[in-house]
Amino acid sequence: MNLDQFKPLTVYTIYIASTPEKVWEALTSAEFSKQYFFGNAVEVEPRLGGAFTVRTPDGALHISGEVLAYDPPRKLSVTFNVNWPKLIEKLGPTLVTYEIEQAGDAVRLTMSEGHDRPLGDDILEGGRQGWPAILSGLKSVLETGKPLVVKMGPPQRMLDALKAMGIKTP
Repeated sequence: MNLDQFKPLTVYTIYIASTPEKVWEALTSAEFSKQYFFGNAVEVEPRLGGAFTVRTPDGALHISGEVLAYDPPRKLSVTFNVNWPKLIEKLGPTLVTYEIEQAGDAVRLTMSEGHDRPLGDDILEGGRQGWPAILSGLKSVLETGKPLVVKMGPPQRMLDALKAMGIKTP
């Protein structure tokens, strides 16, 4: 896989009143991630080439990938592929990178989502709606200890675009 061909199409930066170590733990801990990732458990095998998975609250495999950069507590890059039939073969892999930096008494967290090919706005709408809710939830849990309740599902225009491409969604 040539990582140079991935272009970030979605980038979010937030500041969190926390430490880089706590942000890293939140991003890589299954138990912690359930509090801000819509009840899903993020599992990261702590090594380059390790497995990256996201499991739904009932334990089903939702997202799978590979750890491509593992530099605690500064950088984590993973392939982030939703396990919907034909999605990867038609849209290609997704690369998600978290960069964590100390910024005074806070942490600057930058998340980027890149793809190896151009994708339309309708397809990208899923990440553009989901990532702000996920990152806001992460910030809320780290700063207040309380999860942020955001009720949402995949955007209809993304589902319609995927359906038009022959990709079945749950």
